[in-house]
Amino acid sequence: MPDRSETLKKLDLIRIIAAVDVVMLVVLLYFSISDSDSGVSILGPIHGFVVLVLLYLTAVGVTEKRWSWIFPVTTLIPIFALFYDAKLRREVQAA
Repeated sequence: MPDRSETLKKLDLIRIIAAVDVVMLVVLLYFSISDSDSGVSILGPIHGFVVLVLLYLTAVGVTEKRWSWIFPVTTLIPIFALFYDAKLRREVQAA
């Protein structure tokens, strides 16, 4: 069983990155709706990179058996990653 404090540290990092990702997605959607091609061309790749970082971090947690494979899937919709993070956090603290 993985160390509880280390799992919580990893979840803290994932929570911060997921929150940044949600904010970036909202701003990206605003730029897209307002036809700001320069904003989309700058923020789009950055947002994509952040999503890949989230996928990587959650996949590493799966290989370390810290959580199930569903967590990387939830990162594809950033707000769901925050909800699943809260669920995992409760489970880890209860263990």
